[in-house]
Amino acid sequence: MTKAEIQLVRALADKRGRTEHGLFVAEGEKLIGELRASHLRVRKILALEGVFDGPEVETVAPRDMERLSLLKTAGNSLALVEIPRYGLDTGSLKGRLTLALDDVQNPGNLGTIIRLADWFGITDIVCSPGSADCFNPKVVQATMGAILRVRVHYTELAACLSAAAAQGIPVYGTFLEGENIYGSELTPEGIVVMGNEGRGVTEAAHRHPEAFHPALAGRPPGFGIAERRYGDRDRLLGVPAADALRGKTVGPDHPASRHPARTPDAPVRKSRNPPPPAAKAPKNSTCGRKAA
Repeated sequence: MTKAEIQLVRALADKRGRTEHGLFVAEGEKLIGELRASHLRVRKILALEGVFDGPEVETVAPRDMERLSLLKTAGNSLALVEIPRYGLDTGSLKGRLTLALDDVQNPGNLGTIIRLADWFGITDIVCSPGSADCFNPKVVQATMGAILRVRVHYTELAACLSAAAAQGIPVYGTFLEGENIYGSELTPEGIVVMGNEGRGVTEAAHRHPEAFHPALAGRPPGFGIAERRYGDRDRLLGVPAADALRGKTVGPDHPASRHPARTPDAPVRKSRNPPPPAAKAPKNSTCGRKAA
């Protein structure tokens, strides 16, 4: 392993380096195995002895792998992968659900969203230019391979949403003042907009109220957080939308009918275990009075 290879890997930790070289880093035997079987092109693999075979594989020592790794804990392999280029046609978003991320900046959050989108069957995510880079090493690791199946596009979000609305694609915004997502029925197609972790949907995107679904148009921007309950995608998407994706109908045994969504007026169940009593200060403690 040469010094130039070490410098290249370290340069790819930065977005500017990834843009300059057109490469991103993927680490871990499982992820790299999926990459080799995907449509993405793996330029080079640096791995410990016996992990991978092939003309693009270079064997390195454990000490060198620790120097190369961009993660806190080094794995047994690291790959340099060419960044894919996807074209975005707003008309192609018809007939399915799409996510739009408005300045989501935390890499871990973006990676989790990509992974959840893959689980829901969403194949395209549209991001504003201010969102985190999907090929950041932390994002790639957090996607757990979903980055191979979900196309992430970066474009001016306000213009994209307006163009989608002009073509009859519903646009749903996630606001604190909005309707309960569990009680709302999403259409089988549409764009769900999630805002920044702290500021919510930006004014630039919300400045085009004609883009948003009539039920949400004109609402002030709030946190870009939709209430989420784990393990039941039907309630997150809405039963009609989820079943439209699968082509199924809902019966009495459907998971959504067994687990109704909690409404804001529903009573909160108290814990059976009372909180532990407050610890008493020792007799010789100076807490609460001035020290001599």
